[in-house]
Amino acid sequence: MKFSLRVFLILASIGNLATVSMAEDVHQGNWLGWRGPLQAGVSLETFAGFEFNEEPVWTDAISGQGTPVVFNGRIYSWGYRGSGPDLEEVVQARNEENGEVIWEYVTHDFLSDTIYNRYSIGAVAVDPATGNVIVATTYGLVTCLSEEGEELWQVSMMERFGRLTFPNGRAGSPIIDGDILIVRGVTSYWGANGPARDRFFGFSKDTGEHLWTSVPGVGPPFLRDTSMSTPFLETRDGKRVFYAGTGCGNIVCVNVNDGTALWRWQVSKGGINSSPVVYNDSVINIHGKENLDTTEMGRMFRIKIPEDFDEIEGEVDPAQKGAPRLSGDVEVWRETLEMFTSSPTLHNGKIYQMVKTGSLYCVDAESGEIDWEMKLANSQLHASPLYASGRLFVSTFPGEFYVINVEGDEPVIENQIKLDGNGIGTPSICNGRVYVHTTEKLYAFEVKNSGIEYAASPEVVMPEPGEAAKLLPVPSDVLLRSGESATVRLKKQDAGGMIVGDAGVASWETFIPPSAKVKATMDASFDGNTISSGGDAALSAGAWKGTEGDLTGFLRGRVISNLPYTEDFEGYQLSEKPGGSVAGRAFDFPPLPWIGARLKWEVIENDGNKVLSKTLDRVLFQRSLSFIGHPDLTNYTLQANVMTDGSRRIKSVVGLINQRYIFSLVGNANLLEVSSNHERVKESVPFSISANTWYTLKTHVDVAEDGSGVVRAKAWPADQPEPAAWTIEVEHKNAHKKGAPGIFGFAPQSQKTVFVDNISISSNE
Repeated sequence: MKFSLRVFLILASIGNLATVSMAEDVHQGNWLGWRGPLQAGVSLETFAGFEFNEEPVWTDAISGQGTPVVFNGRIYSWGYRGSGPDLEEVVQARNEENGEVIWEYVTHDFLSDTIYNRYSIGAVAVDPATGNVIVATTYGLVTCLSEEGEELWQVSMMERFGRLTFPNGRAGSPIIDGDILIVRGVTSYWGANGPARDRFFGFSKDTGEHLWTSVPGVGPPFLRDTSMSTPFLETRDGKRVFYAGTGCGNIVCVNVNDGTALWRWQVSKGGINSSPVVYNDSVINIHGKENLDTTEMGRMFRIKIPEDFDEIEGEVDPAQKGAPRLSGDVEVWRETLEMFTSSPTLHNGKIYQMVKTGSLYCVDAESGEIDWEMKLANSQLHASPLYASGRLFVSTFPGEFYVINVEGDEPVIENQIKLDGNGIGTPSICNGRVYVHTTEKLYAFEVKNSGIEYAASPEVVMPEPGEAAKLLPVPSDVLLRSGESATVRLKKQDAGGMIVGDAGVASWETFIPPSAKVKATMDASFDGNTISSGGDAALSAGAWKGTEGDLTGFLRGRVISNLPYTEDFEGYQLSEKPGGSVAGRAFDFPPLPWIGARLKWEVIENDGNKVLSKTLDRVLFQRSLSFIGHPDLTNYTLQANVMTDGSRRIKSVVGLINQRYIFSLVGNANLLEVSSNHERVKESVPFSISANTWYTLKTHVDVAEDGSGVVRAKAWPADQPEPAAWTIEVEHKNAHKKGAPGIFGFAPQSQKTVFVDNISISSNE
């Protein structure tokens, strides 16, 4: 259905909207991201002669828990289908007119601990400049697809940057601002980025090259969860910034262009999943965890944004670091409403909010006073209200879909429709069509009308660039195998991170930050702006300082070994030093380039040998994956000696990671297990496991031309000969074709440690 488009000057929820032409206003007739054109769950469309058609225009039986987006006549939805080992997440491009699928892109879960069917909780992002579609999956696979569904680039956040997964499966939505793609996740990488924190990452939207990493929040005991809070973008105080909730209970403000963490406000213990909105000079949001300053659970709040970002008066915790913490007096008002995942919708000074008990609230944004409340369901999860043309479109967890007129003093339900499945996905609206995803279907409804008026979206005013003040290496984080090289492009930035031009060839020198606990350098060298590692380069990691004239910039990098690779830990120097998990015990840190290893593992002495031992002092790391090779590695054999501490009654789990499969000895259950996700791919065979006994574990993955594969492993007591036959062989219809090798340890409640020794990785060719 096509309508003539007219542009009107109106007053929107976040200020006056300027009149622009259709050629300039990309949001008109499109819905480009999870929170819509105003980043607040509000549509630009107003309908004359509004009538909601309760019979859907079309449906499709594909599950989803997120928001369909629309661009240039296409609907891009993110859903899932299948069950067990065949479950897959699917990005689909559809014809806006009839819903027919034009193309789809399929991915499969790997190495996550996502439970039930907690997939596709979020939305894809569309780049209006190129038409490219970017999706960030539940298990941290960030993929850029062309308008025709071709894979342009991909980054495995888990294997590349140490992204952790959580059972809740919340992934959220990537966002695009100018040339920068922003994604987020709780990660444990290496060096200064080794401790687990909720981090934001800036990538080039066109190439996937890393630009910056931001760590605005803090760690345990506040960091208890991942977060799907979508950043809210704006220009303020001469800077392009975003605001978001974090898994450590903060509202944070970050510079979009260089990732500088500007400030944080701690409100709770545990994660803030709801996406904030900006009202005049304030940020408004809600959470469902324990408040920091009361014993109550949950709070809706409005905090005032500091006037001068360069003069923030806030304390920085010397242990936790993070951004400067604002004082409590920035809070303008609070209301005791509890919601963990649904986000506020802001229109014309009113906040519309679903809470966990299934009630819909209208709150005055200025005063925080509750105008009205309406009970819609007995519970609510994830879905947020959508505002358009004087109505709220609300999907509830039990599957009831409401159209509610909110133009008067009291809300009036105009339509109530029972949908199949649970209504976890937030609706979107575009060109008179309302799209809503449930756990069973994707629905398209029609708003009958006699005309649509399209308000102009707010003008995006970018900061004025200043004089060049620093350099930005692109990429700013490099990964090399022995014998590889990479070319680094240099950009000039002003003090606020705005790109002001290209730089030439820099002079490069190794750089060790004064605060670095491990004084290490990368075994590589620069020739111009090309960094190379020799064929015999050592496993190493470090930083570089590039200088051109009076401008400097910094780059981080790792060198990982080619195959074959072996490690027996005998060359490590054990001593009593700060940072160990057991006070007074001699130890050494594991290899620095191993992802997420430093706080999860230690080299210690065991029965006269130096071995790797899992740490037990951080409950957040009771399930530990650490990667020791390249994410693109394929067709290799991984072998090691493994052992669990404990007794006949209490033992932990220890294993290896080969090509996105975990091969583990499950101590308490006496099993040799192959898994990739415990609810998708998991098979096991009996294998007797004694505590404090070394076993050899050998793994191998074979992938056929049709994409199917056979996953094999064998285990035997380390003091006995290798058996000829594989102990377990698992067929997988959609086999993982590549993946970084690694080690795995799971110590429930961090009670009993596990050990790894004599690691070897060899190519099968």
